[in-house]
Amino acid sequence: MDELLDRLVANVGVDRGVAEKAVGIILAFLFKEGPSDKVQALINLMPGAETAMQAAANEGGMGMGGIMGVGTKLMAVGLGMDQMKSVTSEIISYSREKLGEDAVGEIVGSIPGLGQFI
Repeated sequence: MDELLDRLVANVGVDRGVAEKAVGIILAFLFKEGPSDKVQALINLMPGAETAMQAAANEGGMGMGGIMGVGTKLMAVGLGMDQMKSVTSEIISYSREKLGEDAVGEIVGSIPGLGQFI
């Protein structure tokens, strides 16, 4: 996961702590809403991802689910709309490199509204 965090810091310009929280929030969302076997395969390729996801469970969100809940959680950790889109896009690009286009396409395609963030 360090490689992804480094990319987020360099390419999006977010603080490493914020990047780690954002990754945890987004992975937890993907795991809950997408095909869990595909998302688990991605998580398995990212040492530290499970810990980040567990920490994300404690972030804001006011009980909202879906894309709106993720957006609220990401705003709570300090990301603006442009940063949310950039972080999500970077995570998806990284995921494609690690897991492959087909598996990531299946994840993205299975979650209504996710495409607008990448």
